[in-house]
Parts: sequence; structure tokens; C-alpha cells
Amino acid sequence: MHRRTAVAGVLLAASALAACGGGGLTPGTAAVLDGRRIPVGTVEARVAELRHTAGGASADAREEPDGLARRAVSDLVLDAVVARAVAERGPAIGTAEVTAARTADEERYGGAGALARALAARGVPGSGIDDYYRRRLGITRLAAAAGQDADTPAGDATVRRALAAAATALHVHVNPRYGSWNPDQVALLPDAPPWLAP
Repeated sequence: MHRRTAVAGVLLAASALAACGGGGLTPGTAAVLDGRRIPVGTVEARVAELRHTAGGASADAREEPDGLARRAVSDLVLDAVVARAVAERGPAIGTAEVTAARTADEERYGGAGALARALAARGVPGSGIDDYYRRRLGITRLAAAAGQDADTPAGDATVRRALAAAATALHVHVNPRYGSWNPDQVALLPDAPPWLAP
């Protein structure tokens, strides 16, 4: 896949968010973005789906449950962050664009099943494929809005700045059980063990 997927190897579709009364974390909440929450149940469902994709043959499916959950939260959050950054610069990525990109890759991989297995090996469950393409297209658009290519160092830096600003605007809060949100790296990082903490 493209290098830009590393920038976004992770993000949350707006549809995966449920309304949250306050800005803080509550029981059963994996993360909160701009007052809206990602339920722990959504994360657990994503992990379960990934572990059963392709008979559990993917590298991600063999990860420890905590690692899979952290990856799921990271991807869901990044989905929302990319969507916010794109919305601030123009129209959202349309369904037709997502379908076209997905169809092109299905042809390249030899069918929808082959593509799904390839993406599962990268930590993308079947239910998250459209979100993956929406994120990837969004990253391309963010770089293009600045006249750059997301696959270049300059374009990558531009995209990261845009995502960092969007994440700040969303007031990202993540349940500590999944790690800590790093605004500079625009990533969810595992917390260091107590004996390594500064």
C-alpha cells in the first residue's frame, strides 16, 4: 500500500461516534472527541472482527488483545481527526470517491476477498474498509490543498501539521487503558511501564 497509510495507520468514522453529555471520560468510554464518545463496545467489536478475519491468519490477529485494542482506538480516533481536518478545508470525501478507490484496489488485488485479506493483515477489519479509504483519500487531499504530494517528506509534514491542529480542536481524550494521545506525533502511544516512567 502507499506510504501515506503509515501516517493514518489508524482513524474513527463519525458514524462510530455516539453522543456524550460531557467532555470527560465516563465508564464504558474508550475516547472522547469534541464531546462525542467512542464506546468501549465499538473497540471490542472491531478487535473481535479482526481476530476472526481470514481465520485469524493475519499478523494483527495474532497480536495480544491489548495491542489490538490500542490499534483499534488509534484508527478510530485518526478517522475522526482526518475527517475534521478535511472538513476545515473543503467538502468531505464523498461515497463515490471511496467506492472508486476501493474498486480500483479490488481489481488490482484480484477481487474483494483478496483485498479484504490484505487489509486485514494491516489491521483493517472488513467493517472499516470504507473508512480506511476515506482516511487515505483525506490525507491525499490535505497535502494537495497545500500543493504537495502526501508521499513526499514535505507533504507528510504538511499533513501531520493539519492533523495535529484538527486533533487539538477536537480535544482528544483517550482512556488511559489504551495509552496516551501524543499531539506532536498525532498518534496513540502505549503508556510506559511504571518503572520506566520519568
